[in-house]
Amino acid sequence: MPDGYRPRHVSRRDPRAHWVLFALGLLVLLAGLAFNGYARGGGGGSGRAGPVTQVPTPLSWPFVRSDPGGLTTRALPPRTIALTFDDGPDPRWTPQVLDVLRRHQVPATFFAVGSRVDADPALARRIVAEGHDLGSHTFTHADLSSAAPWRRRLELSLTRNAIAGATGRQVVLFRPPFSSRPGDVGSRDLAALRDVTDQGQIAVLADLDTNDWRRPGVDAIVRAGTPADGAGAVLLMHDGGGDRSQTVAALDRLIPLLQDRGYTFTTVSAALGTPASAASTGDRLRGTALRWFQALGSGLSTVMTWLLAVALVLGLGRLAFQAGCAWWHARRRHPPSRAVWSPVSVIVPAFNEAANIRATVLSLVGGDHPSVEVIVVDDGSTDGTADIVERLGLPGVRVVRQRNAGKPAALNTGIGYARADLLVLVDGDTVFQPDTIHRLVQPFADPRVGAVSGNAKVANRRRLLGRWQHLEYVIGFNLDRRMYAVLRCMPTIPGAVGAFRRAALRDAGGVPGDTLAEDTDLTLALHRAGWEIAYAERAIAWTEAPATLRQLWRQRYRWGYGTMQAMWKHRAALRERGAGGRLGRRALPYLVVFQVLLPLAAPAVDVFAVYGLLFLPAYQLAAGWLLLLLLQAVTAGYALRLDGESLRPLWSLPLQQVLYRQIMYLVVVQAAVTAVLGSRLRWHRMARTGAAAALASDHGRP
Repeated sequence: MPDGYRPRHVSRRDPRAHWVLFALGLLVLLAGLAFNGYARGGGGGSGRAGPVTQVPTPLSWPFVRSDPGGLTTRALPPRTIALTFDDGPDPRWTPQVLDVLRRHQVPATFFAVGSRVDADPALARRIVAEGHDLGSHTFTHADLSSAAPWRRRLELSLTRNAIAGATGRQVVLFRPPFSSRPGDVGSRDLAALRDVTDQGQIAVLADLDTNDWRRPGVDAIVRAGTPADGAGAVLLMHDGGGDRSQTVAALDRLIPLLQDRGYTFTTVSAALGTPASAASTGDRLRGTALRWFQALGSGLSTVMTWLLAVALVLGLGRLAFQAGCAWWHARRRHPPSRAVWSPVSVIVPAFNEAANIRATVLSLVGGDHPSVEVIVVDDGSTDGTADIVERLGLPGVRVVRQRNAGKPAALNTGIGYARADLLVLVDGDTVFQPDTIHRLVQPFADPRVGAVSGNAKVANRRRLLGRWQHLEYVIGFNLDRRMYAVLRCMPTIPGAVGAFRRAALRDAGGVPGDTLAEDTDLTLALHRAGWEIAYAERAIAWTEAPATLRQLWRQRYRWGYGTMQAMWKHRAALRERGAGGRLGRRALPYLVVFQVLLPLAAPAVDVFAVYGLLFLPAYQLAAGWLLLLLLQAVTAGYALRLDGESLRPLWSLPLQQVLYRQIMYLVVVQAAVTAVLGSRLRWHRMARTGAAAALASDHGRP
């Protein structure tokens, strides 16, 4: 589609607020994913990864609280056991632990990870309902000894709210992750304990660490959990964070063993005389909101994982299928047929094309095909376009002037003046090679062919933006056209280079003017009229691509919006037979998936990639991205070779994937919003630089 036109209808409701909503949506998505990644960052167990290098500062007893004089500690009385469990609640193991406790009718204290409380609030409520204590074990099982003060406060606050929202209880008890006995507390641990107890919480360490998280065997856990000489003890065990089958079995043996030795069981709060109190309304509300947000983040993560998987499968499948069709298209042999030497009328609609029109017209005359007439339809230009053509004084070139009515009207005017039955439609910024017209009309030897698409190439490719568009034309557009040619469902003949039978145009009702993608609209109509569309990849035309991001945005915005209009207009092709049905069931779904749905989802996928950079192993992301880039580079190299192009532009492919691709996706978002709101889009004019004319001069044309 050329960019030198504007339609007569220019009314427009330009949606702007949607960008604010779009940005907010992406921020919410990123926040939800990030919070999900943060909440799922916890591990389990009592031991730290790696050696402890801090200086030990032993405490005397397992219960630690802050008093005006500093930290004070306290122990359990003799023959008293406080069973404590860390790292839950776990949907598999916590219910089994609770069943053992209920069978033996003993209480316990559960130090819960806040994010796991949010994931299973009903289990947290069961713990409380069955008479057990529920304490804090941080929100993500974070090592507070190495955490910044703000992180400590955040972990405690989130866990307090999570438990309040699930159970309505206020948290007082706290156990630091990776903690064990008082004598193992180091200098950094002590600083963290001071910070926590200064906030009014009671830290609970352990007298006996069963090390059940290491899964040493049931006998070893029972031995480690048996106090010596009738001493009271806080026993450290785990109900989450891994396989706890040995813990459950050992607990079932340990409780009756200790009962037989005269031990009684208590909760930590009962031992300290600090019964649980009701949480404030604010904490409960914050906890409920926190749980909903965590559930939202988890759901978003699941959806995005599936979306990414589907996008990758579709993308890789598309690359493979495109390459396979291109290989088949390049190697298949057509039956010999007579050459086409019929007269050709070339129609050039032009609106303010002074920068390129001379080169365009000169490239159309004096070529390899005889009997070519050129009709330039000046559609109300104000820059002297028609005067430039008339001053050339070329035989067989006519200028038709009309008031500005838009490109479709200009094309239909030119068709009405044309003498030949084979018509070539050319944009006013396009330069043909000497053999382009002859190669373009050769498929008309087959009487079933009603139109032929040529091979449009970017002329101004010296700058980075032009290089990216060059790669897009060769990799995307032309690989797609080869695939469509094999599948016999070509959806678009580019306005820069296309040929038509007059009879086919008549059957399609002429060039339509009710969409902004008149080339796609016309091509779809030709299919539905029963005509075949061919692709002449060696009929090359050089066209001027947008030279600035602003011009590129306007062009692609119009292309995207117009394509959506055309697809909707011809949606009935899905139910038709013959060529129309082939188009409807092959090309239209492809366009919907790869030109609408996946681009609309791409910004969310990019947000998921940012989430991956923050929370997933970097080497996995790098390996995946490099693999995809390698596959795209191989496909791009093959496409460039098929088109006889140099491989040198491939160096810009990584930048194209990171920068250019995002612009194209946002264009689709804008076009989709415009289509949904029913806005009418004006035809933006692209400023011409004369790149096509310069290219013609470089190739020796006058």
